[in-house]
Amino acid sequence: MTKIVIVGNGMVSYKLCEKLIEKNTSASITVIGEEPRPAYDRVHLSAYFEDENAEKLSMASRDWYKGNGINLITSEKVSLINREQQTITTHTNSTYSYDYLVLATGSSAFVPPIKGVDKKGVFVYRTIEDLELMMAYGKKAKSAAVLGGGLLGLEAAKAAIDMKLKTSVVEFAPRLMPRQIDEVGGDLLKSKMEGIGIDVLLGKATSEIVGDDVMTGLSFSDDTALNVDMLIISAGIRPRDELGKAADIKTAERGGFVVNSLMQTNDEKIFAIGECASYENMIYGLVAPGYDMAEVVAEQIANENKEYTFEGCDMSTKLKLIGVDVASFGDPFCENIPHFPITINDQQNGIYKRINISEDGSKLLGGILIGDAEDYNMLHQMFINEMALPPHPQDLIIKSTGDGGAAIGVDALPDTAQVCSCENVTKGDICCSIKDDGVTDINGIKKATKAGTGCGGCMPMVNNILEDTLQKMGTVIRKEICEHFTYTRQEMFDLIKVNEIKTYDELLAKYGQGGGCETCKPLVGSLLASIWNDLILKEATIQDTNDRFLANIQKGGSYSVVPRIAGGEITPDKLIVIGEVAKEFDLYTKITGGQRIDLFGAKLNDLPLIWERFIDAGFESGHAYGKSLRTVKSCVGSTWCRFGLHDSVGFAIEIENRYKGLRSPHKLKGGVSGCIRECAEARGKDFGVIATEKGWNLYVGGNGGANPKHAVLLAGDIDKETVIKYIDRYLMFYIKTAEPLQRTAPWLEKLEGGIEYLKQVVVEDSLGIGEQLESDMEVLKAHYSCEWKEAVKNPEIRKRFAHFSNTDQDDPTLKFKRERDQKFPVAW
Repeated sequence: MTKIVIVGNGMVSYKLCEKLIEKNTSASITVIGEEPRPAYDRVHLSAYFEDENAEKLSMASRDWYKGNGINLITSEKVSLINREQQTITTHTNSTYSYDYLVLATGSSAFVPPIKGVDKKGVFVYRTIEDLELMMAYGKKAKSAAVLGGGLLGLEAAKAAIDMKLKTSVVEFAPRLMPRQIDEVGGDLLKSKMEGIGIDVLLGKATSEIVGDDVMTGLSFSDDTALNVDMLIISAGIRPRDELGKAADIKTAERGGFVVNSLMQTNDEKIFAIGECASYENMIYGLVAPGYDMAEVVAEQIANENKEYTFEGCDMSTKLKLIGVDVASFGDPFCENIPHFPITINDQQNGIYKRINISEDGSKLLGGILIGDAEDYNMLHQMFINEMALPPHPQDLIIKSTGDGGAAIGVDALPDTAQVCSCENVTKGDICCSIKDDGVTDINGIKKATKAGTGCGGCMPMVNNILEDTLQKMGTVIRKEICEHFTYTRQEMFDLIKVNEIKTYDELLAKYGQGGGCETCKPLVGSLLASIWNDLILKEATIQDTNDRFLANIQKGGSYSVVPRIAGGEITPDKLIVIGEVAKEFDLYTKITGGQRIDLFGAKLNDLPLIWERFIDAGFESGHAYGKSLRTVKSCVGSTWCRFGLHDSVGFAIEIENRYKGLRSPHKLKGGVSGCIRECAEARGKDFGVIATEKGWNLYVGGNGGANPKHAVLLAGDIDKETVIKYIDRYLMFYIKTAEPLQRTAPWLEKLEGGIEYLKQVVVEDSLGIGEQLESDMEVLKAHYSCEWKEAVKNPEIRKRFAHFSNTDQDDPTLKFKRERDQKFPVAW
């Protein structure tokens, strides 16, 4: 029996085991790893901070290895390779013979030779054990610095943020992620990192880690310094090739076992794969190339297939860094290639896109996406398949106001297009599993092809291919939420309501699987709030940041406060209270487009104190942070305006108070105008009411923003009671049937039958659900309570509003300046 020994027990080692099993090799396989546990997902290491559950990261259990006849040896370090005798020896003097030896030793964290690097408080970010040490030390720390502003460094910064430490990123280069994004993209990413409270120090060469036995800070070559309690080094990787020197296995000048296209070292019986392998002087630091290498080695061993070779790998990548989409593909810079760049730099919405077009305009050479990477998969496919560009290449990154998407769909991809680079799965593989094997859902595709089981970045495109293929086969498409809930949003709505489910955990236990994700958690939080109108902070851990703290986080890490001012009407006494609070807490004040006053620059730990003052004065939460009703804008109406036909202010106040606190798939805005002159801009709202000689016209499905839409007439010349009845039905129908994060305008556009169908449902009650929709709205109204009122009187909830877990101190990094007699955040 052929003996295979694999040294190293990481993701690539596990993949090789999997490939060997798939190829039905009868070999004896032994895996030896230094870490105490089976292989785990190092790509998503920061997820360990959420619940410290190593099992969720595990690639396979010990039973899996045992069940497949693999001898897994952990906590054992290989110390010697004897090529002549074809044996390896471990640090416990155990010896194993081999016919084929595969080195999958991976890499270690690069620790730069900085004075003081051996002090207490200095850590590397590489393994679960590293994280456990960091977490233990972090409990007594208040601040942390991360050395390195690349992919791993920003992941480490997320870990520090999760530990509720004041976090700084120190990068030697003049921008973040210098290998993946350009200067403009780097500036935007820096702004986004700073926007969530991370200090970014660029162009900083660390000269010393200062302190006695325990580090207390960093000093830099430009004579500046940073006081910080702990340091996480994430400045790159170094291939683990130390075994090669004694065994005379050739290594590259910059490290790594030198391999040929068959992944063989200078000893044909010894292979190297993953981050310890140097192919044509290149170390591939991503998991996908390592998986390709594993496939090549498996082919050599199982089938002696010399034609299946490794020819290098595309280093395109897409990931979400601390909630920010970042992607680059192909040649993102094209520094020495003639090209035409097309860029979008949307500072207001934090989006930067760049694509590089060949000089003859025929193909895509590469690009960068920050803030919105929805188009990554398609752009990546166009690049690697050298697909023809549309007549107007800018359409690839500029959303049209009509269909909202790029001009190219998955239908244009060739069957050979590699969709999942981690598992080398093509579009043709996925289509075959659907057409030939009868697969009809994402889980089925994962099982049949393994697409999406690696980093998961291809899942949007896999889903698009699934829907496109099923539609061509005449199959009705289901839009399931995610892999944890195989239901549509509407089905989830019904399951929660019919079964009276009140918590995320209860829903997951009954109808879900796994641990949930950033897609399903906030969605379920929104559904629970829409159905029960219960206090959203009871499910704080599944909410987005703004809902978690009942405030919008602003630049620099401060928060905004927005009391409700229904219809824009406010008494002088309440205005005075707002002024007093603003002065006491030093808040910047501004009147918003929704006719209320926004107060900026609040510290997290001041929020309960500020709201205590407002609630005592009779204010309520304005829900500026939530997917809920924001404002109902009004003109002065017939009370003061000589053109006004009816009391628009009074009606706006009535409507706003009726729907305040109503949670929905997206934010809601309303308007009431006293005449056709439309001073309240009601037709630019999700629902708008305009006075007529005979009553009121009701318009629906409008919005402002990037893609402004005029609302369309739902019913004309109706009385106030009918207006309320129709808005009740319209909003509840929208809440029940819309997709996640879909505003009323695109919902109405995609509603089959459009406004005419909506009229049938709402006005004509064609489905016979009118009374039920009204009744549902009454239930929500009955359960309304001001979220901030509940928060300030609950001691346990108030504890959450702290900058640090171990002290009540203010965040010392919040920095402001004075301009126009108010405070402003310091520019960054």
